[in-house]
Amino acid sequence: MAGQDASVTLTPLGGLGEIGMNCMVLKSAGSIVVIDCGLMFPSDFHYGVDVLIPRFETLLAQKEKIKGIILTHGHEDHIGALPWLLPYVDVPLYGSEFTLALLESKLKEHNLNKYVDLAPVSAGDRVEMGPFACTFIPVCHSIINGFGLGIETPVGRIVHSGDFKIDPTPMDGQFTDLDAFACFSKPGVLLLLSDSTNIEWEGVSLTEREIKSSLERLFKQATGRIIITLFSSHIQRMQEIFDLAALTGRKVAVNGRSLVNNINLARDLGYMRIAPDATCDLEDVAGLPDDKIVLLVTGSQGEPLSVLTRIASGEHRQISIHHGDLVLMSSRIIPGNTKAISRVINNLYRQGAEVLYEKVQGIHASGHAHRDELRTMLTTVKPKFFIPVHGEYRHLVKHCQLARECGVAPERAIVLENGQPLTFLERGIRFEERIRVDSTLVDGKGVGDVGASVLKERRLLAEEGLVIVHVVLDQETGHILVGPELITKGFVFEQQYEHMLDDSKCLILDIFESSPRLSAKKSAEQIRLALRGFFRKVLDRDPVVLPLIVSV
Repeated sequence: MAGQDASVTLTPLGGLGEIGMNCMVLKSAGSIVVIDCGLMFPSDFHYGVDVLIPRFETLLAQKEKIKGIILTHGHEDHIGALPWLLPYVDVPLYGSEFTLALLESKLKEHNLNKYVDLAPVSAGDRVEMGPFACTFIPVCHSIINGFGLGIETPVGRIVHSGDFKIDPTPMDGQFTDLDAFACFSKPGVLLLLSDSTNIEWEGVSLTEREIKSSLERLFKQATGRIIITLFSSHIQRMQEIFDLAALTGRKVAVNGRSLVNNINLARDLGYMRIAPDATCDLEDVAGLPDDKIVLLVTGSQGEPLSVLTRIASGEHRQISIHHGDLVLMSSRIIPGNTKAISRVINNLYRQGAEVLYEKVQGIHASGHAHRDELRTMLTTVKPKFFIPVHGEYRHLVKHCQLARECGVAPERAIVLENGQPLTFLERGIRFEERIRVDSTLVDGKGVGDVGASVLKERRLLAEEGLVIVHVVLDQETGHILVGPELITKGFVFEQQYEHMLDDSKCLILDIFESSPRLSAKKSAEQIRLALRGFFRKVLDRDPVVLPLIVSV
């Protein structure tokens, strides 16, 4: 496939230096292939923002060159941003049957499902896209039907591990096919892109069979209801729960839209097997003994409106905690959600439940490889170059250190960051000029209309509150006809600070009396400065002051 001026340029739009928003662009000979297109959930300082997606400007500027989008698996951080890209591109999307089924369900919510070309692939399939050819290699992860990628390019072979772990005996039979990785790599691999999430964890990850054994012991020991929460895409774990419920004579009631949707989807595609008498409706739970019930609910990350959070706070209409309930949080704590999850756990204990979670009980296994498994991938592929992906910056650095230990030349283990294109030539590499890749914020139907200035204003409103000053003036004389009226939001309890607000009104009156002929604009600025200074002096607070001056 190589030519005289052959080259391949990699441009990460997301996922390098962060956990989430994975999106990698490969370009060669005027053709582009996109690997994954994920979103990231907002942090505390993203007030009101729903999700973050990659910045697509550079990609859309050359959209006619895109030959296809490859999806490694169906997690939100790999497919979640597609509803904001697909209205502008018309290309095939390649992924496993289950991945594309999850995507189709998501696209229906955006009324896009009729306009996309979904191309299902199976393990071992090879798809040609312009100068690229991609072989799909099965990997074990915390979602079914995940793939690693073997990509043939004009300058050599590239292996993308996908999100993976090496579980020798996976519950669903889909293991990370090291033999397939080795076979693809036999002619020599130019570059390995590998999952870095758990590089800091020594040894190997827990297997799913170990998790099932732990859960089985807990199911057999429990004397009351079992309430369990997990990631709604973890089909293998949900199958285990239904199997263990049947084994211990319990019925499963499911509550939470994402769980119900994904279970129905997996059943329709034949990936879950649930006996008709293994389930019950939520309305029927009250008529069953506590030791015959399993409640499978959403809320593994302490989401404010999730089922488990509402149960913990006593706000769920149908489910309340009983004495003897055992709550199992069978998922990892995503960084940034620790406080919310701790709040839910504490509230569950207040209600009288016993709670087990990852830190105190082995009831969750990560879907990402630990250090020894990452070493196995490196020694299997034996790449000439290595670029770690899917991790925060320290993860990328430590993964490069491991690659050097495994024989990759120090100068060929490269920490690449989002927006830094890297071109591979037939001889050597070249760093290209950086591109802008700060994330696009999605708030409701607005995409990209919330930026740094809007977030700053929202932060000020959240932290300091708002004071609105309303004054109506006589247009001819400049005399005050109405007001000044002060309305506060998130600043002070008005009844408690009525005397201070009266003093504020006196300050405003002084401004108009001392300068009756000031323009409305200048009057508003003087009011704003005077009140901010007054509030800082009296309360050491700095609210947003919004004067509304109307002349009639």
